[in-house]
Amino acid sequence: MQRLNDSWSVRSLSRIALLVFGFAIVAVCLSPMSADEKPAANDPAWKSMFDGKTLKNWKSSNFGGEGKVSVEEGMIVLNQGSDMTGITWTGEALPKMNYEVSVMAQRIEGNDFFCGMTCEINDDACSLIIGGWGGGIVGISSLDGLDAANNETARYESFEPGQWYKIRLRVTEAGLMAWIDNKQVVGVSTKGKKISIRAEVESSRPFGISTYATMAGLKEIKIRKLTAEEAKAPLTPADDNKKKNK
Repeated sequence: MQRLNDSWSVRSLSRIALLVFGFAIVAVCLSPMSADEKPAANDPAWKSMFDGKTLKNWKSSNFGGEGKVSVEEGMIVLNQGSDMTGITWTGEALPKMNYEVSVMAQRIEGNDFFCGMTCEINDDACSLIIGGWGGGIVGISSLDGLDAANNETARYESFEPGQWYKIRLRVTEAGLMAWIDNKQVVGVSTKGKKISIRAEVESSRPFGISTYATMAGLKEIKIRKLTAEEAKAPLTPADDNKKKNK
């Protein structure tokens, strides 16, 4: 009789263990995914533009007086130049409208812009400036002939040396939007505006990232086309200037 009881107990415990395991599997499957994990329906995949090891599909921008460009510890290092240093894309043709580009950037040394992202908008080009004019100006160069410090997109942000910032720019027919980490810093219509770049960054076209009298690190450079829904979405305004980056 004791053997029967022991056998029944073992079988019961086995069944209970299986039930608990099964419930655990179901709970994991049904649990909501985070925003980063959950794939959006029909969301075009990001395409990497930097392999983390080499400068494949990139060249040092021919500014004159540029510093050394190298790959160290998984990042592109733009050494301080006199005055500008940068990289220019030499790979396959990139979209000129309805796309988004993203990069992780940090200021290593210096007090001026550590990310001047130049990209094309149809047949024109503009630059998203991060940390210019003494270290804190953010904006678009240029709109109606006015650079990032002097047009409606100009704003001041604080940047810590050695800290990585995720910088993202979205280009649509309606205009331009840009984010630093989760903070929107640009939301401007380009309708009826003249879009241009300063002459000194012409070497960044068709796409490039540059610095001014500053040493910077870059990684996780990527691009994607927008969905039809994203391309038609209205512009959203930039966040309040007092909101902190997260």
